[in-house]
Amino acid sequence: MNIEEFTLNKIFESIASKKILVVGDLMLDHYIIGDVDRISPEAPVQVVKVEKEKFGPGGAANVAQNIKALGAEPLIIGTVGNDQSGNQLRQIFRDNNISDEGIFYSSLRPTTQKTRVIARNQQLVRIDFEKDDEIDSEMYKEIKNFAEKIIPEIDGIILQDYNKGLLTKELIHLFTSLAQKHNKFIGVDPKARNFFEYKNVTFFKPNKHEAEKNLQFEIKSDEDLKVIAQKLMDKLSCRYVVITLGSKGMFICDDQNNSWQIPTFSQEVYDVSGAGDTVISTLMLAITANCDIKTASIIANHAAGVVCGKVGAATASPEEILYSLKKWNNK
Repeated sequence: MNIEEFTLNKIFESIASKKILVVGDLMLDHYIIGDVDRISPEAPVQVVKVEKEKFGPGGAANVAQNIKALGAEPLIIGTVGNDQSGNQLRQIFRDNNISDEGIFYSSLRPTTQKTRVIARNQQLVRIDFEKDDEIDSEMYKEIKNFAEKIIPEIDGIILQDYNKGLLTKELIHLFTSLAQKHNKFIGVDPKARNFFEYKNVTFFKPNKHEAEKNLQFEIKSDEDLKVIAQKLMDKLSCRYVVITLGSKGMFICDDQNNSWQIPTFSQEVYDVSGAGDTVISTLMLAITANCDIKTASIIANHAAGVVCGKVGAATASPEEILYSLKKWNNK
């Protein structure tokens, strides 16, 4: 299925008016970038000569950044620690004109930070600073009060789970019930913890490994994809299941038992960090712009192809997605 350039431009015009609430584990991404030309005399490890370092939004924060890059307005709910990383992450949002009103300080939980050491476009090691205890009842109340206040003004909700403790069963149920009550689209990028708590959502987007692990079912064929998607449908009563397949694109199933497989649109893959964030951001925005699920998935896969050609958690602009679409349409 090809999408005409005119149609895609109209979709992005509609997307520009949307507000999306992103609820999930916020992270600060730290990149140390350099070159390698020798092995350490102290241990059998490479020595990285640092050329530069940079910081950016990671996790659910990167989802918000992707929404902003596509021309829409993200609103965020999450927590940071009362620390330098938390202050730095909030400043990144302010610098990008993204509201930090829904980011709550926690004295019990430090800001999650992921430090990646990269040389010659290859990630050598990742160092994680994090605590994944679940949020306490006081934090739940603060988030609930804020969510109930802003829910009328948003077009969709993304629940972005990284198993860092924000999306407890209670918080998941709060947002799924708010979405139903206020007739809002809601999409989920799940992890292992609380995997089956996301019932009655618009779309549920696990990757292949997550789906296999949680259903204890190995996918060996296209027919297996249909089976596992239907199992998820039966358990969760969602409108769409979207299973991302890495280099093989994504598989989609709807509640009418229709299914499609969308190929990948990436030519050069430098870094897959954050590709899932880009997919869910683009999917949600396209759906709120009244795209059918197949069209939304094609646009999301083009967006993912763009970011996989960049180093680090990145974003895709409407212009880059349009360029990818034109290139693949002309093949």
